[in-house]
Amino acid sequence: MADRVRRVQYFYVMAPDKPGEGARALGVLRDAGVNLIAFSGFPEGRRSQLDFVPEDPAAFRAAAKRAKWKVTGPKFAFVVEGEDRPGAVAEILGKLAAAAVNVTATDAVCAGAGRFGILLWVKSPDVSRAAKALGAE
Repeated sequence: MADRVRRVQYFYVMAPDKPGEGARALGVLRDAGVNLIAFSGFPEGRRSQLDFVPEDPAAFRAAAKRAKWKVTGPKFAFVVEGEDRPGAVAEILGKLAAAAVNVTATDAVCAGAGRFGILLWVKSPDVSRAAKALGAE
């Protein structure tokens, strides 16, 4: 089975870098019925950046507006899903390297049941070239 590659919209919010901020933000989205394809959080200076990849970007924006969040985006990232195998991530990153696309960040996980997933970010000018290299939907 071929890997599934999707170009997705993501949004980010800056939050205090302290315990519970991610749980609080995710709770707001849960209570609003917003389903996420992916979530990533990491420190950025003295704060934290929370990246959200919603299944329904309009529902995310509405929930964020109700919560009075200062949202940046939409921006674009890629979600890759496929059958787990040795070298799966190397293969995907190799396609981008061959297209001279620099990857800004990536998170890859084994999803269980023989599956893997990758979340990839590239710079805005490289999104179209990356989509072509990866055969994105």
